[in-house]
Amino acid sequence: MKPRFATVLSWLYALMLAAPLYYLLVSAFKTNIEIFTEPFALPSQWLWQNLEEAWETARLGPALLNSVLVSGVAIVLTLGLAVPAAYALARTGNRLARIVTGAFSAGFLIPPFAALIPTVVLAIELGLYGTREFQMVFLPASALPLSVLLLTQFMLTVPPALAESAAMEGAGHWVLLTRVYVPIAMPGVVSVAILQLLTFWNEYLFALTITGTAPDVRTVQVALPTLLSDATDLGVLAAGTVLTVLPVYVAYALLNRRMQEALTAGAVKG
Repeated sequence: MKPRFATVLSWLYALMLAAPLYYLLVSAFKTNIEIFTEPFALPSQWLWQNLEEAWETARLGPALLNSVLVSGVAIVLTLGLAVPAAYALARTGNRLARIVTGAFSAGFLIPPFAALIPTVVLAIELGLYGTREFQMVFLPASALPLSVLLLTQFMLTVPPALAESAAMEGAGHWVLLTRVYVPIAMPGVVSVAILQLLTFWNEYLFALTITGTAPDVRTVQVALPTLLSDATDLGVLAAGTVLTVLPVYVAYALLNRRMQEALTAGAVKG
């Protein structure tokens, strides 16, 4: 009885998650009247031109490229900084490491909006205000506290005997990091990549304030609101939303599969 009940709850939960996505998808091909009168019905006529209109009106092509570029560079920088830092904290384990870990934990105490004005001033002083480059550098800085703490916990699962054995055979820190710690902590690395991808892709406040609304530098989250007006075509707005979330869903599916493969490989080796 319990397994059957759990199965029913799982399907109900999946339905709760799928319903908004279905509503968004079918709304992208409807008129305003159909969206309000028959919200969950299939479109009487599939308005594929909604996708084209959203793409051209909001200039989503350049915006998508900007989001991919900013998110991709920010993820590489985040992992490039967080992985070695987590390795050092996991390997050291002394009082200094605990102090550094506490400093990273303190990063959670600062709300994002509280850092907005100092960040704008810093961007102006560096001559990078209104550029994508500053956002590429700022996003990893904001993601380091959570990324380092998560990766440290994953790297602490590496058996000390395995690391000591590799060190006795002449392995240096670089070999230990790349050949021992990263492979074992790969599920954590992929998890951090997925989490930060979603965070970077959906970032709006700093993208709007610092990078700005210029069509050649704005991201999709800044470009999408340009579809709003006093006479908003909700079908076009839904179509634009579908176009902006599709890349991140594809990336999530690919990274999630990679994480499952890493978890499975770890279970088999264990």
